[in-house]
Amino acid sequence: MSVFDIVALALIQGITEFLPISSSAHLILWPLLTGRTDQGVTMDVAVHFGTLIAVCLYFRTDTLRLIAGGIDIMRARLGTDDARLALLIATATVPAVVAGLGLKLLDLDQGLRAIEVIGWATLLGGILLWIVDRREEMRLTERAFGVKDAALMGLAQATALIPGVSRSGITMTMARALGYRRDEAARLALLMAIPVILAASLLETANVVADGDLVIGAELLFGALLSGLAAWGAMAVMMRMFKQNWTMLPFVIYRLVLGAILLGLVYL
Repeated sequence: MSVFDIVALALIQGITEFLPISSSAHLILWPLLTGRTDQGVTMDVAVHFGTLIAVCLYFRTDTLRLIAGGIDIMRARLGTDDARLALLIATATVPAVVAGLGLKLLDLDQGLRAIEVIGWATLLGGILLWIVDRREEMRLTERAFGVKDAALMGLAQATALIPGVSRSGITMTMARALGYRRDEAARLALLMAIPVILAASLLETANVVADGDLVIGAELLFGALLSGLAAWGAMAVMMRMFKQNWTMLPFVIYRLVLGAILLGLVYL
């Protein structure tokens, strides 16, 4: 890949992964709309790994809690706060993993990459986010996070396998519908991203290794680093926005415009 393509791909992945605008849609659209060569699975894994490291470092306190919670669970110490958080995040992860495996086994994932699918998902997801976010300000925090909320957010997250839905967008939408304030909705959504991105990266890496195509070189390392830095910056800006009581409107407007453009390309 050229340096230009690596930079573009890394920035697209990093900036869009955790914002409620769908990274998978943007990664699919890049080669479709520009005519550039598809980046391939190996580079996809690299830039996703970069965003995984970024979110783990940005929420390093929570990441350590999840690790500690996992250790507590293995030691049968299920009553700790860390174990509780780890179990809830695991609960929220199950629907996405099951749905992802189902799509792979049934070979349905490629059929969802059409521009019209991405356009409708982007548009409708934006409208739903706007409707939910316009409700009276909500105040729930992690203390209210329980099995029901984890399951519902997990089910919502599974729908993000449709490109354009946005994993972070739909989980934030569900969290807002359940009554969580914006910064907490975003934080929970991004913590839920950690096991999902890890599982997807491991699966894709296994496929690449099985095909004998895994060669870690400067291109992959550069892509991962740049993607991680872009993801860190995007998360920092978004979390600051929500802590300063910004609404989801900027992301809604972006989704509506992008969705309308894509549908215009298809139907006009």
